[in-house]
Amino acid sequence: MSLTLADARIVTPEGVHEGWLTIEDGRITHVGHGSAPGPGLGLGGRHVVPGFVDLHNHGGAGGSFPTGDLDQARAAVALHRRHGTTTTMASLVTDSVEGLARAASALAELCEEGLLAGIHFEGPYISGARCGAHDPALLREPSPEEFAGLVKAGRGHVRMLTIAPELPGALDTIRAAVAEGVIAAIGHSDADYERTIEGIEAGASVATHLYNAMPQLGHRAPGPIAALLDDERVTVELINDGVHVHAAMLRLAYEVAGPGRTALVTDAMSATGLGDGDYVLGPMAVRVREGVARLAEGGSIAGSTLTMDVAFRRGVREMGLSLPDAVQVASLTPARVLGLADRIGSIAVGKAADLVVLSDDLEVDGVLKDGVWTTEP
Repeated sequence: MSLTLADARIVTPEGVHEGWLTIEDGRITHVGHGSAPGPGLGLGGRHVVPGFVDLHNHGGAGGSFPTGDLDQARAAVALHRRHGTTTTMASLVTDSVEGLARAASALAELCEEGLLAGIHFEGPYISGARCGAHDPALLREPSPEEFAGLVKAGRGHVRMLTIAPELPGALDTIRAAVAEGVIAAIGHSDADYERTIEGIEAGASVATHLYNAMPQLGHRAPGPIAALLDDERVTVELINDGVHVHAAMLRLAYEVAGPGRTALVTDAMSATGLGDGDYVLGPMAVRVREGVARLAEGGSIAGSTLTMDVAFRRGVREMGLSLPDAVQVASLTPARVLGLADRIGSIAVGKAADLVVLSDDLEVDGVLKDGVWTTEP
């Protein structure tokens, strides 16, 4: 099967050009400027961007990845795909070790199908002082041996571990995770600047939702935020929903990290795509009011109801990103974090035809996954 998208504004990290592209057998085979050389689907000057890559996602459409329920997981992936996310990481939350192993084992099936890009353990090795929407009674001290069991349960599909580096055993667990090919991310941490640096030196390379669930920036005690922003080895996640982080602080982080080290994420939970109501995030009861998810007890923010197309638009409108830079932070940089940048994350010959058609207002008009329309323009 061959498909040519014509009369398009094609957005790459290098720029925007009027042109066309051809897809054959799920891959991009030609990218051209000007008029297409033959017949094609005319897009009327709409933008074409690479599919979004979400590193941090707990669910949507009423489905929750932490349950390990495959029907729920499929519903969540479908919801986010309609909003342009063609690559999704399934994020779990703190649970018993047995519960995490069961969920990972179940979700591994969807990773093997290619529906999910991997599994992210956000907990249980996090700080009780910064646990947010995680059950403090289920937190544990990190153990390389215990984590190895969780990796085994995920059958090779565990891709990320969020960990607090100040905990006993954390540095050894970071080293062990990285040795297994798992991305170590610092988050939900009460670490100071120095301990955060030790975590990075041990191999941590991602900041889980920078700013959130960690000490604030201080001019004498800079804390983890300064350490994570300052180190060229670290990619920082940002939740750009207008709730988690003020736009000025998003812009500040971006000015330091730049498009190559910034990844927009949703941290979406099961209420995403639905209305206000009562939900759960792992074992925790969550209330969503006016689109904001908070724990029913205590009121801590409990994930988001964000989708990546909204994060992308807000990147342009609130952070002042150019379209090429917005594409990089929503697609290419997270693809690089996952080691998939040779296959997805930008529009280039040879890459998978994971594409999103956007209107002038940057609304999703169509989505292609591996060259097949999942939402037709």
